[in-house]
Amino acid sequence: MEANGSLRLGCPVTYLHSCLRGAGQVMFQNSSWTGLLFLIGIFYGAYAEGQPLVAWGGAVALLVSTITGYVLEQPSDEGEEGLWGFNGILVGCGIMTFVGNTVGAWIAIVLCSALTVWVRRGFNNIMSPWGVSSFTFPFVFCTWIFLLCARTMSALPSEYMSAVSLPTAETAIVHPLDLPHLLVYWLKGVSQVFLINNWVSGVLFLIGLALCSRWAAFWAAAGSGMALFIAIAYGAPSSDIANGLYGFSPVLTAIALGCTFYKPSWRSALWCVLGTVTTVFIQGAMDVLFMPVGLPTLTAPFCIATWLFIFPKFKIGR
Repeated sequence: MEANGSLRLGCPVTYLHSCLRGAGQVMFQNSSWTGLLFLIGIFYGAYAEGQPLVAWGGAVALLVSTITGYVLEQPSDEGEEGLWGFNGILVGCGIMTFVGNTVGAWIAIVLCSALTVWVRRGFNNIMSPWGVSSFTFPFVFCTWIFLLCARTMSALPSEYMSAVSLPTAETAIVHPLDLPHLLVYWLKGVSQVFLINNWVSGVLFLIGLALCSRWAAFWAAAGSGMALFIAIAYGAPSSDIANGLYGFSPVLTAIALGCTFYKPSWRSALWCVLGTVTTVFIQGAMDVLFMPVGLPTLTAPFCIATWLFIFPKFKIGR
C-alpha cells in the first residue's frame, strides 16, 4: 500500500489482510486470523441454517467497503487495521437477512456498504471531540435507510420485514430452558453479532476471539451469558431468547467496556457488567419502539449503551 493509502494492484496480500481484519474488527479485533475464523463461522452458520446468501452478501459487502476505502484514499493505517470493512460486512449480512434475493438487493448491498466508509468518517469527525467513535452505527444508519426504502421500492422486496406485535400467551412458543438448550441460546447470542442463528458459529467466533485476545473471548461469552440471564429473569419473549436476539448487542458492549476502551480490572469489570445489563434493557425498549414499522434494531443498542458508558471518561472542555 502506498503512503497516500491508494490501492496497489500488485499487493493482493495486503488487500486480503485488510478484508480479514475488517471482519475481525466487528468485535474490535485487529487480526487476520480472527477475521478468517469469523468468516468460516458466518459461512458455516448461513449454509447450516439454509441462508447461504447471508454469508455471500457479507463477503461481497466486505470486499466493496474495503476497496472503497482505498479508492477514497482514506488514512492508510485504517485500511491496514481493517477499519473500512467491519460496517460493510454487517450491511451485507443484514440486507440479505431482511430483504429478498433480487438484483436490486445486490445493488443496494454494493451502494450501502460503500456508503458506510464515508458515513463512518463523517460520524467519527463529529464525535471525536468526545473521544468516542461511531462503532457500528454507520452500518445501522445506512441499513435502516435501505430497509425503510424496501417498503416502497419493489426491487427491494421486504417479505421478511413485516410489521409485528408483541407475542401473547396464546401465540408465543415456549422454548425449553434446560441446560443443553441454554448452552445453545448462549452461543447463539454470540453468533447473532453477524446475524447468524447457529450455535456452532458462536463457538467459532469465540475461538476466533481467543486467538487474538483471551479477554475479548471471555467478555463475549460473559456478555451473552448475562444477557441470557436477564432476558429470562425479566420474561423476554421466549423465541427471541432461543434465537440469541438479546445477546448480540450485549456481547459487543461487553467486549468494548471490558477490555477495549478500559483496561481489564475489577473496577472496569463492574462498569462492564453494568453496561452490558443496561444494553439488554435498551434492546428491549428499542424492540418495542421499532415494532410498528417492523424495523430491526440491529446493533443500535450496543452503540447507545457503549457511548453512555464511555462518555464519563472525558471531561467537558478537555
